Amino acid sequence: QVQLVESGGGLVQAGGSLRLSCAASGMPFSEYAIGWFRQAPGKEREFVAAIGWSGSRTVYLDSVKGRFTISRDNAKNTVYLQMNNLKSEDTAVYYCVADFRLHDYNLAQKGAYDYWGQGTQVTVSS
Repeated sequence: QVQLVESGGGLVQAGGSLRLSCAASGMPFSEYAIGWFRQAPGKEREFVAAIGWSGSRTVYLDSVKGRFTISRDNAKNTVYLQMNNLKSEDTAVYYCVADFRLHDYNLAQKGAYDYWGQGTQVTVSS
């Protein structure tokens, strides 16, 4: 069965960096689009970034463009989210998501993903 395991979260000061990892198993990784969503206390879960299964397409939430970078290593079945210049508003639980051959135009759609990880906490102190 498909499993997604996030790691790399933690506490960081504003302006700092973290790299989240999502290790996948139980699926042909190269054929899955992978994304990240986040949920802050009292707020809706929101899209952050995603990378298409072909690896050629990436999509970002406007507020993280230029600060976050998503990448994938198919040899390691892992997707990374490099987060730089972190702000207090980035504080949230971050979830890795996956879907088989998801079309690029659906990458930012929360309802498009069949598989979700358990989440990793990111806390940015100001």
